[in-house]
Amino acid sequence: MKKITINDVAKTAGVSKGTVSAVINSRSTVNAKTREHILRVMKNLNYQPLGQARNLRGQKIGKSIGLIMRELDNPFYAAVAVEIKKYANSRGYILFIASSESDHQNEENIAQLFAANNVKGVIIAPVINGTVEIEHLFHLKMLNYPFVMLEEVQGILANVVSINNVKATSDAVKFLIDNGHTHILHFSGPKFASHTVERIKGFRKAFSESHLAFHDDLVVCCGSHFHDGFEKGVAYFKNFDRKKFPIAIVCYNDVVALGLMSALHQLNIKVPEHVSIIGNDDIEFARHWSPALSTISTPFEKLGRKAAEILINNIESDRALPIENIILDSKIVTRETTRKVQGSRET
Repeated sequence: MKKITINDVAKTAGVSKGTVSAVINSRSTVNAKTREHILRVMKNLNYQPLGQARNLRGQKIGKSIGLIMRELDNPFYAAVAVEIKKYANSRGYILFIASSESDHQNEENIAQLFAANNVKGVIIAPVINGTVEIEHLFHLKMLNYPFVMLEEVQGILANVVSINNVKATSDAVKFLIDNGHTHILHFSGPKFASHTVERIKGFRKAFSESHLAFHDDLVVCCGSHFHDGFEKGVAYFKNFDRKKFPIAIVCYNDVVALGLMSALHQLNIKVPEHVSIIGNDDIEFARHWSPALSTISTPFEKLGRKAAEILINNIESDRALPIENIILDSKIVTRETTRKVQGSRET
């Protein structure tokens, strides 16, 4: 099948190649009516703009895709990246990895850099903190540049592969309730992540389906890093009334949970005798920490493979493919940081 070129777009739209180029590069020299016409033609032809890549020492640059992770030091993204790389390599693609470090401007700049340098498509863990920050996603979609997101962004109709965070967190709380816990907290994640909202929703859902009463102060704003868990743990428990033990905490992720465990160790608070802890992700460190962390296990292989598969299928298709929204289930893995409570007090 013949690859659609910028010349094909120009001919079909009845404009010059330079005008099409101006639209692709978001220049203000094209009026709105012409811009919309060209974008419709691009979409109908399933045209994907080529970047500015050039031959290197006479050799063509190989096929490539990109991954924009949100935090370079988060083992969750490292585990997903490994699986994306495996699948991409099996299809003849190399993987470029960059981190936005939770900054939407960084995310936008990286996406533009990938698109401009002939990286065929990108997998994005998006930074969400309002509406202005997602304009670059609209722009990528208008240009028909293939991308897949690792969490859903309201208002963007695009391919998504994500985890059922509501169910996962709800199941974790229900597990604790079934094991006798009545005083349960949630150390929540960063405000810019839809995962945070979903996990809080799951936390509340479990309470609504139980005999326990939900209170806003049961959700403790924390973050996503080890130091967030450690610092919040020290601050929360240093003057804590120990008569209120035992309690249980569902953490935003494993890294926060491990930071919290370090804080509790420093305060001579025992896990799980005084505090039961459940993390989220099941990173490698979780099973080797002491005590080993109970957690919600993320299917990293399915997540990374499916995201890469959808992206490459869209890159290689000669027609526009249907949008896919894949939601994967997690499971509870019980280790040494949770215990069954007998005769717990009611809150």
